[in-house]
Amino acid sequence: MTGWKVTLTVTAEEAAFTSFVERVGRPLRQALIAAYGPDVGAEVTAEALAYAWENWSRIREMQNPAGYLYRVGQSRARRGIFRKAPPLEPTRLPSSHHWFEPELAPAIAALSEKQRSAVVLVHGFGWTITEVAELWGVTFSTVSAHIDRAMAKLRKKLGVEE
Repeated sequence: MTGWKVTLTVTAEEAAFTSFVERVGRPLRQALIAAYGPDVGAEVTAEALAYAWENWSRIREMQNPAGYLYRVGQSRARRGIFRKAPPLEPTRLPSSHHWFEPELAPAIAALSEKQRSAVVLVHGFGWTITEVAELWGVTFSTVSAHIDRAMAKLRKKLGVEE
């Protein structure tokens, strides 16, 4: 026997969903990690994408499916034991040869969920304010206000002059 030949048939629906996940999976995961920390964020991203597959006929027709799935992830996270700020211990930050302010992690963790998410997405993951606004389904100015308030709180907490 020389070997097996396996032929997989992928439907158009499966291909469309795969393309969708490739496009929105990473940003969705980053947004949920920014809001709920690495463990919960990754878990609820998987749940939101599973929900998308189960409801693909409806999700694919939405104007902002990534934003909808972000809300699905939020709901799943809030239903569990996940209401506290994400753990941002110094051990999860860059290695010791990189300097960082040791009070930064607790200061970020003390921000509101929206402020923390906006700051981490824009300043940590390099998203634009417009991208965050589209995901959240809010205006540019709303996200900008969250960032401005968060940065003011961080500067005050860390004793940094603007």
